Amino acid sequence: MPGREDLPSTLRRSPEKAQRTWEETHDSAVETYGEGERSHRTAFAAVKHQFEKVGDHWEPKGRKGPSDQQAAGGGPERRAPTAGGVDANASKDHLMAVARKLDVPGRSSMTKSDLVTAIEKANDRATRKARGD
Repeated sequence: MPGREDLPSTLRRSPEKAQRTWEETHDSAVETYGEGERSHRTAFAAVKHQFEKVGDHWEPKGRKGPSDQQAAGGGPERRAPTAGGVDANASKDHLMAVARKLDVPGRSSMTKSDLVTAIEKANDRATRKARGD
């Protein structure tokens, strides 16, 4: 299965359902768009509707749906910044809990937007560390 071969490392460390979502969506997108970046973006969009990135892996969200402005708008022509897998539409309490889990310093005085940015950075650091970069 091509999707299994292209499975990103963050998803290899994630629940089977996240892996299956990415693989099935990726394979379908390859049939529609061909192999490449668009198929990968499509697969990640499907994952982001049910999962959020926490550290170096993906965890189930409390609710299904778009995780940031880009996911809510959709479409290949529309380009808004993404939150890198952080569920930016979650409550501030939820983001605070994720930041606590990732040991983000200064989180208690951060705004919701600051928390999203700090979590995204912490996730990137954890992913680099897990990959050995």
